[in-house]
Amino acid sequence: MRNTLLSAAGAAGATILFVAAAAAQAPSRDAPSFALESLGGRDSFNLYCASCHGVDGKGGGPVAPVLTAPPPDLSTLARRNAGAFPRERVLALLRGAGAPAAAHGTSEMPLWLPIFRGLDPSEPRVRVRLDNIVSHVESLQQPSSGTEAPGARLFRNHCASCHGDQGRGNGPMAQQLRRRPADLTSYTARNGGVFPDERLRRIIDGRDVSSHGDPAMPVWGDVFSRTRERLTDEAVNARIGAIVDYLRTIQQRAAE
Repeated sequence: MRNTLLSAAGAAGATILFVAAAAAQAPSRDAPSFALESLGGRDSFNLYCASCHGVDGKGGGPVAPVLTAPPPDLSTLARRNAGAFPRERVLALLRGAGAPAAAHGTSEMPLWLPIFRGLDPSEPRVRVRLDNIVSHVESLQQPSSGTEAPGARLFRNHCASCHGDQGRGNGPMAQQLRRRPADLTSYTARNGGVFPDERLRRIIDGRDVSSHGDPAMPVWGDVFSRTRERLTDEAVNARIGAIVDYLRTIQQRAAE
């Protein structure tokens, strides 16, 4: 995966490298700032990465046609890694950790850590920006039914005790609840063949109290935001999105 990830940011990356070097060597109070104030992963990705990778991460950015090698499809990283998003590997590549400059070959994929350091003197902000970009790339992953897919792991850890490993509402805790948990595999069948993506997101994250139905179900948006990892809103939404994506993959079982 290293070679495919390193073949990415082209002319846009070269421009940012030039700007970062100029800012570091000759800072001026009157010079325009190319640093993005927002630390949001989507905002950073769209400004620094989407020119090559595209806003959807699939490699179809406007600069892609002029690159010697097409940018990789970042939305399939999890699918190409047994369903598990390789977060630490992606973060290491963005930082340049363990990869000498020569590994970049044509230098089409810049080392973003020194670039961001040149654009922003705050090291904590640089680290948060990189983490949030990786979280955004994780949120772009196409659904994977692999047992190690992010959504599958989250479902096992947080949902299966009530809903069961297969999502049919027969988990080990189900008998202790006032009402049997819903069969999560039948949503598409019960909605005229349409998977209710947005409604399930609202049920899971608790934006609508009424959408929860059974008060025994935790408000997972709040639960995830209070974890020791101190997840950002974007990371919480990525987790919920991964669970919804997993639920979409098990809808076929409703016909069994």
